[in-house]
Amino acid sequence: MSDLVHELIRQTAALTPAAEALCYQAQRLNYAELEEQVGRFAQGLLQAGAGRGDRVAVYLEKRIETVVALFGASAAGAAFVPVNPLLKADQVAHIVNDCDARILVTSADRLAAIAPVLQSCTGLHAVIVVGSKPGMPPALQANTACSLLAWENCLPAGISPLTHRCIDSDVAAILYTSGSTGRPKGVVLSHRNILAGAQSVAGYLGNHSKDRILALLPLSFDYGLSQLTTAFLSGGTVVLMNYLLPRDVVSIVTAERITGLAAVPPLWIQLAQQAWPADCSLRYLTNSGGAMQRPTLQALRAALPDAQVYLMYGLTEAFRSTYLPPSQLDIRPDSMGKAIPNAEILVVRPDGTPCAPNEPGELVHRGALVSLGYWNDPQKTAERFRPLPQTSTALPFPEIAVWSGDTVRMDEEGYLYFIGREDDMIKVSGYRISPTEVEEVIYSFPDVDELAAVGVAHPQLGQAIVVAIKQNAAGSLSADTLRKECQRRLPAFMVPAHIEIDASSLPRNPNGKIDRKALQARFADLFKP
Repeated sequence: MSDLVHELIRQTAALTPAAEALCYQAQRLNYAELEEQVGRFAQGLLQAGAGRGDRVAVYLEKRIETVVALFGASAAGAAFVPVNPLLKADQVAHIVNDCDARILVTSADRLAAIAPVLQSCTGLHAVIVVGSKPGMPPALQANTACSLLAWENCLPAGISPLTHRCIDSDVAAILYTSGSTGRPKGVVLSHRNILAGAQSVAGYLGNHSKDRILALLPLSFDYGLSQLTTAFLSGGTVVLMNYLLPRDVVSIVTAERITGLAAVPPLWIQLAQQAWPADCSLRYLTNSGGAMQRPTLQALRAALPDAQVYLMYGLTEAFRSTYLPPSQLDIRPDSMGKAIPNAEILVVRPDGTPCAPNEPGELVHRGALVSLGYWNDPQKTAERFRPLPQTSTALPFPEIAVWSGDTVRMDEEGYLYFIGREDDMIKVSGYRISPTEVEEVIYSFPDVDELAAVGVAHPQLGQAIVVAIKQNAAGSLSADTLRKECQRRLPAFMVPAHIEIDASSLPRNPNGKIDRKALQARFADLFKP
């Protein structure tokens, strides 16, 4: 059994070296070839100066080199930090700085776009460039400590054993997820966390060596990364895809004979409207990142009658928490299901005492999937990672659990139902967005007195971003100008769908804070058909 993330590939390579492991367009690697590339790149990272526990940031779209870089970092004893390829320069720089990445892996065109802000990343020791021959961007030339390396030069032929030991409690990855009060936070995952998640998910999905899984979601998401780890654990095949249009997904599922497909609710809405072949190869579908609405579920089951649908709920802080077995879809379609294998889910009152059946309370997750906390943020870690309720006083140290901040209820049979979120996070197309990140961009305009970004229900996106602005008396702001600035500085999924500018004050709650719920209520019908 594997103890470390990269050993998932090594384990299968030892058993079935010729089995297809990874596909991207016309490129195909079997497990022996993938293991070799991962090992060679691990040596390249060590030669580039990576040491045990050093962070290796990977800012690439999905391609063969992306997977090799992630697992190669693990094989080198470093921690990989996948960066969402949709993020813009300032956001990439924040992640690189926050995790103090020693090495960045990216492409020549992406490097050119982010080079000006990388000047602030003083801990960066090397940039490894995939694709065309790199040239040092002028903006980086002042950083004499940072070297530029071509990907091909980081794949030495000889593979030597590590000079340092790695164990399953070492940091394997840092996944950045937005918080409601500021910039993205880095969730720290150990090898044990990731492997426990892979074993649990692969177990209830019944993954096996004949599965062909489409990696459609960003690998910076725990849900996206899971497609790799469950496939490699099971000896299956991963097909990488950079999503364009819903019909492209149908085409690649058909051409590659995909058996497993994971997506988020907005994408499922689009896929449910597509024409699927009668002999579709899909064995199962999984949903996470928000609730799948009943009409979408019904349409998918009608279009893909041979595919089992698994509805899931998860936290990056604990990887995956619950799933609803397909056998329960008709009985309780609104349920989040029960705890996944090797996890326990509690529903508690504010004082930590257990809730009665159907009494709303906070979801608390305990078990091997609970991550190590937030990188470089002890205050937020202490708020979210707290001692397990009702822990025995005989234990010298209390068990730490994840307090989700989500309000749920549990019925008499142990099935969970989502009620609401305790924070102000906005979820657009499965992306968790901090209102603060959007607000900071618009606050750069001097005519803005105050503003608030809120999430409003949207039939296709799940939620859409709506911004309400109070401008000063002499202000002449235009929604079009503000939207263009957001498009320049933010990824597409973070650009507001609607901007309202007014001279009157925003609503406030009794504490004097902007009343975001009142704003959501004001705009509740904005996107209704």
